[in-house]
Amino acid sequence: MAQSQNTSLIFNVCKNMLKRKNPDQAMENAKSGGLEKTLGVWDLIILGVGAIIGSGIFAIVGTAAAGENGAGPALIVSMVVAAIACIFSALCYTEFATMIPVAGGAYMYTFATLGEFMAWLIGWILMLEYAIGFIAVACAWTNHFMQLLKGFSNVLPAWIVNPPVWLVNDYRSAVKIDPNCVFPHIFNLPISINLPAIFMIILTTAILVKGSKDSAKMAGIMVAVKLGVIALFVIAGSFFVRPENWSPFAPNGFEGIFMGAFIIFFAYIGFDALATTAEECKNPQKDLPIGIIGSLAITTVVYVLVALVLTGMHPTSGVIIPEGLLKAPMAYCMSMTGQSWANFASFFISLGSLAGLTSVLLVLHMASTRVLYAMARDNFLPRIFLKLHKKFNTPHILTIAVGLLGILGTLFLDLDVAASLCNLGTFTSFIIVCVAILILRKIDPDRERPFKVPFCPWFPLLGIICCGGLMIFSMVIAKGDDAILSTELFIVWVIIGALIYSAYGYRKNRKAEIEQNIKE
Repeated sequence: MAQSQNTSLIFNVCKNMLKRKNPDQAMENAKSGGLEKTLGVWDLIILGVGAIIGSGIFAIVGTAAAGENGAGPALIVSMVVAAIACIFSALCYTEFATMIPVAGGAYMYTFATLGEFMAWLIGWILMLEYAIGFIAVACAWTNHFMQLLKGFSNVLPAWIVNPPVWLVNDYRSAVKIDPNCVFPHIFNLPISINLPAIFMIILTTAILVKGSKDSAKMAGIMVAVKLGVIALFVIAGSFFVRPENWSPFAPNGFEGIFMGAFIIFFAYIGFDALATTAEECKNPQKDLPIGIIGSLAITTVVYVLVALVLTGMHPTSGVIIPEGLLKAPMAYCMSMTGQSWANFASFFISLGSLAGLTSVLLVLHMASTRVLYAMARDNFLPRIFLKLHKKFNTPHILTIAVGLLGILGTLFLDLDVAASLCNLGTFTSFIIVCVAILILRKIDPDRERPFKVPFCPWFPLLGIICCGGLMIFSMVIAKGDDAILSTELFIVWVIIGALIYSAYGYRKNRKAEIEQNIKE
């Protein structure tokens, strides 16, 4: 008898964990108490380009080309490989976003296909992708800000241009830069505060509390500035390209190319964030496909042009790599040309880098809050997070909470670890979305699909193979403390997520179901 009861209990638990959310119900819930519809097609393209062109092209590109196991000039190939891996996933995101236009992105798509437990886990991983990516961009913002200040070394006081490393870095980065640094202590704990990053997080929090439309306007200004600066670098830098710098083309062979593709994949994160804004789109069925695919196409062309010029201006293989090339590559390469006007160009590039990174901060911060908002609506998080601002109609409590999480993260995570963690989360969510498309085509073939992934099931399968291959490859050949740490942290993050679901999310959902049955 007891064995029968245990079997029945296990069966019910598994059944609840696999319980799917009806897409029609999700859309009905969004209509009854959703976010304000303010975004048009140009807003989406601006937000997409604003999110994608940022820390990847302004900071991570240096590490992908010239870091340990870097691709060298073959970074161009790495970018194409990363873009191809993105294209298949982007098509799957587009089908879902037009079919189920509600907040949550991959989290909601997983809930509609793979059930409650996997939905929570993907939501938890999306928090890693967007929130940790948000921290990585904030750290990159500090690097470029300090590069900009160095241009004023003859004007500004030395303590501003060269502040103590513990004021502009997390603890791990500060120790790497200056092993002999004297840190202030509180209760015998060393203190290292990334002040510029914290300031920017506070600023983006304030902007997003005011509303997504204002965020899109600001992102539009930032996009215009950074595209202008990138054009300046490509045009001016092309005069200093030396073809001999492109040899050897792939110093680390295929290993370097694929590792470069994994690292530079961070530069493409952003188009998926548009799916999380579906509930705020005026015409999601028409505008989202243009926004997602259009922003990905524009940025791929821009990236290849920058990679060609960057690797042609400075050798990226078989040499001692300067720190400036890894932290602020475009500004550094321009400053090393030796031309009298190069410092002015380097200044504008640094300024454009800051504008680009600011727009990325805005979009990743917004995406984080929209995923959490959808999870709170499904009883995975406390209901207080659903509270909207009386004046601005934005999830202000969630926005502030993500901002505080970002500030806390800047104290412990450096750019390289945060970027790798973000990549692992992104690959996982992309794979799940591709799988979810295949499942929904089987279990709900008659549902209206304003946009359909072509050549299904081959394109979703290729998305799974490309993303899964890069993810596994990076874990297998991971070298160095940062790479190993990011892999370990990702595994720990997933385990913690599963434990939180068991202790809180599962029980909260069962309680909500009982309350709903009583009402009915």
